[in-house]
Amino acid sequence: MTRQAVLNPEDTVIDRSDAAELLELLDARLRWLSSWTIHHANNLRENADGLKVGGHQASCASISTIMAALYFTALGPNDKVAVKPHAGPLLHAIHYLLGEQSREQLERFRGFGGAQSYPSRTKDSIPVDFSTGSVGLGVAITAFASLVQDFLLAHKLMAMEDTGRMIALMGDAELDEGNIYECLIEAYKHDIRNCWWIIDYNRQSLDATTADRMFRRFDDIFETCGWRVVTLKYGKAQLAAFKKPGGRSLQRWIDECGNADFAALTYQGGEAWRERLVSDLANNSEAVALVNDYDAEELAHLMTNLGGHCAETLADAFASAQDDMPTLFIAYTVKGYGLPFAGHKDNHAGMMTAAQIQGLREDMGIGEGEEWEPFAGIGANASASLKAFVEAAAFRRQCGTEENVIPVPAITAPKERAISTQVAFGKILHELAKSDEPLADRIVTTSPDVTVSTNLGPWVNRRGLFRRDELADVFRAAKIPSAQKWGGDQAGQHIELGIAETNLFLMLAAAGLSAPLFGQRILPIGTVYDPFIARGLDALNYGCYQDARFLLVATPSGLTLGPEGGAHQSINPPLIGMGQPGLTAFEPAFADELAAIMQWSFEYMQAPNGGSVYLRLSTRSIEQAGRNDAGWRQEMLSGGYWLHEPKGTEAIIFMGAMAPEAIDGWNRIMELRPGVGLLVITSPDLLHREWSMAVAARSRGKTPRPSHVENLLAPLGRDGKLVTLLDGSPSALSWLGAVHGQKVAPLGVDRFGQTGNLPDLYREYGLDGAAVANAALSLFRTL
Repeated sequence: MTRQAVLNPEDTVIDRSDAAELLELLDARLRWLSSWTIHHANNLRENADGLKVGGHQASCASISTIMAALYFTALGPNDKVAVKPHAGPLLHAIHYLLGEQSREQLERFRGFGGAQSYPSRTKDSIPVDFSTGSVGLGVAITAFASLVQDFLLAHKLMAMEDTGRMIALMGDAELDEGNIYECLIEAYKHDIRNCWWIIDYNRQSLDATTADRMFRRFDDIFETCGWRVVTLKYGKAQLAAFKKPGGRSLQRWIDECGNADFAALTYQGGEAWRERLVSDLANNSEAVALVNDYDAEELAHLMTNLGGHCAETLADAFASAQDDMPTLFIAYTVKGYGLPFAGHKDNHAGMMTAAQIQGLREDMGIGEGEEWEPFAGIGANASASLKAFVEAAAFRRQCGTEENVIPVPAITAPKERAISTQVAFGKILHELAKSDEPLADRIVTTSPDVTVSTNLGPWVNRRGLFRRDELADVFRAAKIPSAQKWGGDQAGQHIELGIAETNLFLMLAAAGLSAPLFGQRILPIGTVYDPFIARGLDALNYGCYQDARFLLVATPSGLTLGPEGGAHQSINPPLIGMGQPGLTAFEPAFADELAAIMQWSFEYMQAPNGGSVYLRLSTRSIEQAGRNDAGWRQEMLSGGYWLHEPKGTEAIIFMGAMAPEAIDGWNRIMELRPGVGLLVITSPDLLHREWSMAVAARSRGKTPRPSHVENLLAPLGRDGKLVTLLDGSPSALSWLGAVHGQKVAPLGVDRFGQTGNLPDLYREYGLDGAAVANAALSLFRTL
């Protein structure tokens, strides 16, 4: 597909030179407003705790020209942008000029309820397409968003004219993040398109100056992965100087100058430039004469007139890339451009002093008391022209999105007498795949090369792999027997990923934002081995932070994986599920629990106040619980229910695959202690969350209704005694004793697993029926 460059969406003619001048004015306004916002937060606003508020004036200044040119010449109404974290104040400044951000929010920048430190979809009042903050993730998600857009397009859920580019604005230091390269490889496999990554190549990070030898490597890496690379090293003033006598020598000097030298000279200013250039070019009289043609201020401007600070160069580059080929723009910049500490190696977290900000204000012609005026200091005529130019921005025409709700049918459990939750999950999805339910058509599954081993195979056989170009099943065509049908086309509903869990969570995050980003909801399901959630934990947190909606199915789990051994046996994921905001965790023991939880999850993923869901499943086949009525279902969905109600003050409490051991231990103890209860926990996350809220409310003098866990444990009384059991960290259930001050004997796994059969492992780690009974007897006999 091709697009037209947008300089003025109202189709009024703006002369190129006028547009360039307006962009320069806009660049200066954005640089000032971002600097002033940060200065105000750190120096003028009352500081109640004495801590540095922070902000990144230099990082904003290095990318202000890029953002001015991108937002006001290139962005269309359907384009989505991930803004580099440290450029957050610039994004707020853009919307302030548009009247979409308030002065109050800017005055409370990094304060409670004010503009956020880094762009946030859920916490900022301005439109934010992608949250950023954990560097690198905001870049990579745009590639997966482009893949989601192609999925929606292929499935006729959106029209071609509604598509846009997925754009990331990044600092060059973000290129040190490994997740970018994992993403780049995956993007190449899926032949992504309509994706721009724009590098603010200022060659400085928090601690250091970028290594010179990396200059050509980025080009090579991206070109190898099928990207067009556009390097914007020189601005128009530099290019004009290079055409003059001695100009080629000046260009060679710039190309050969090390990053640290260039930064230091930038900070020192015009006369330092002159001294160094005259010395280094002494054997070339034309080059020396060229340098001496400029006064100190002009020379400093010339030497820092890099491509990333030349609005005209940027606008031309963006306009030249109007096809759908993924494109990397490397825009050379100066960190702190236009500010007193431009180029200084310590400017990353540096702040202008009061005298410096006053000097900048005076240089820009902004009167005292006019610091917050959107168009101060540029005169009435220029102000009117700039305001009209800003208000005509094409990206403002973006339409609101409808977050459509997909009806969820009743989901029934497989009828086997003995089954694992992992197998039950595969069977439930297979039944959905065979159906004509609207829900089935909106599900997209994904997995990091563990599709078959996590029981997604039957779903994929029915619904196919998603590929923009048809992928033949060679084995099937050759009549080679295989249980897997691995054909793919645009109708497919499974996106197969390589072994990189970070990519899985970024894929889930992008697909889980399909409704707010593209106006069409899909329901993503991702499967992963439970122990390897930790590999992508930052990306999981990132997806939840921006309220992406997805179902994470982690299996197999725990010591129950048996002979696979310690590296594949998970211990702490139950605690991850409890501690992760935006994610509700369940660990069902029985297939009917899983079916009900999946039905609830599909509804919860679409609810206005909903979120994502994590299911911790097992490969262990266990005998299913008999049900006399449906009364257990709602309690189970609230986090737990009594399999056998107590008739005294004692109970055994278990979760997940430990059901047989808990039941065995309960049967043993019942011979000696009749009346012991048997409690099934399906979500310590839900139980703990509701209880914590109730406790907090009471501390504020309110009287909330008792939480579900309080009601569950109330029959045991304050003298109650609990034995808790799970295949994971005992901490996930040991807190239950705090609800009513009851005594607890917590059983679980608190050290790395090892290979072995289940009886050996359960005996070694104190999880078998005998261990449960012994723990119960020891606890129940205490006074």
